[in-house]
Amino acid sequence: MIRKPKSLRKTPKTRIPPGDPASLSPVSGKRSEQVRHTGSFSGLFIIPLLVSIVGLFFVYEASSILSLDKTGDSFHYLKLQLVWITAGFVFMIIVSFLDYHFWSRIAFFLMVLSIVLLVIVLIPAIGKVGGGARSWIDLGPFNLQPTELAKFATILYLASWLVQREVKKFSTFLILLSLLLFLIILQPDIGTAIVIFSLGVMIYFLAGKDIYKLLIFVPLGIAAFVGLITAAPYRFNRLIAFMNPQIDPQGISFHINQILISLSSGNVFGKGFGASRQKYLFLPEAHTDSVFAIIGEELGFVGAATLVIIYMMLMYLLYRLYCSTNDRFGRALAGGVFVYFGLQIIVNLGGMVALMPLTGVPLPFISYGGSHIVISFILMGIALNIARQNAREG
Repeated sequence: MIRKPKSLRKTPKTRIPPGDPASLSPVSGKRSEQVRHTGSFSGLFIIPLLVSIVGLFFVYEASSILSLDKTGDSFHYLKLQLVWITAGFVFMIIVSFLDYHFWSRIAFFLMVLSIVLLVIVLIPAIGKVGGGARSWIDLGPFNLQPTELAKFATILYLASWLVQREVKKFSTFLILLSLLLFLIILQPDIGTAIVIFSLGVMIYFLAGKDIYKLLIFVPLGIAAFVGLITAAPYRFNRLIAFMNPQIDPQGISFHINQILISLSSGNVFGKGFGASRQKYLFLPEAHTDSVFAIIGEELGFVGAATLVIIYMMLMYLLYRLYCSTNDRFGRALAGGVFVYFGLQIIVNLGGMVALMPLTGVPLPFISYGGSHIVISFILMGIALNIARQNAREG
């Protein structure tokens, strides 16, 4: 079902020919400039660190009351988040000096490990339930979330597998993606399933494969959506709450209403740091998936918009990196990192402003949680290494 590409043992740097459309910038139609400016590299390094530090303050803001109530220590979640950010930052530094072609050699094993863990987490005696999904494995000092590893492995494996010219079987790609989605939906974690599905489709597109084959996902996606909605009433309720947040303010639409109350009460300049009222156990998941609502409440439209602009700067730098990378694997990998962060940001913020249903996808570098923080920093380390090698070769 999952086949290790023949060339993964030794992956040469395959250059994109000058006449290949993939070598042209989607904007100008010309070969993009190499990312060798100090500002670009510094931006990819500084922005994740800056955003994570901002997130650290707001994780404390959003969790202090809950933390005091549950553990007797208002700094409990802050301390854990600081550990994960520190660990993630160290990993980012190490990975930034590691040749990104290394990941093509272990991508197959990471994919197999991800599938094994996705199966293990479904075992009731092992998998830990949180937020209605069996998504965590309790390892004592910390919880491991296999879905975050699955996102990481999907980017690495598909980037290395799809750039191999001899790999042409669309059916194999479809089977692999379907297996991942099936295991994730069993938890059930629909938000992550959407991200994995979108990652697979976009990396397939960025790798230069036949676009028309992706049309098969249209009827499959519609059928899967209808099936998931009818299989579980709570998903149907979420959809109803998304379409009409006022239908049941104290029931199925309670969460989205509390988010909208937070954002609207912030007005233009916010209530001020530490002045949130929603953090007093009114807003569910305030320090995890809904932390943006607390940011909007305390910093207002100006603060929330500033954060969005910073995210846009990060996405622009990742887009430049994708356009300027000539090595096929590096280009697909940079595209995967770009798509990963873009999806996470869009899905989370879309849910916060009621443009999309709430799905439980964390906000990169800000939401509380160890697995996604570490994976995000590792992906940025890979992006930094690609940028470093582009600058060296340019």
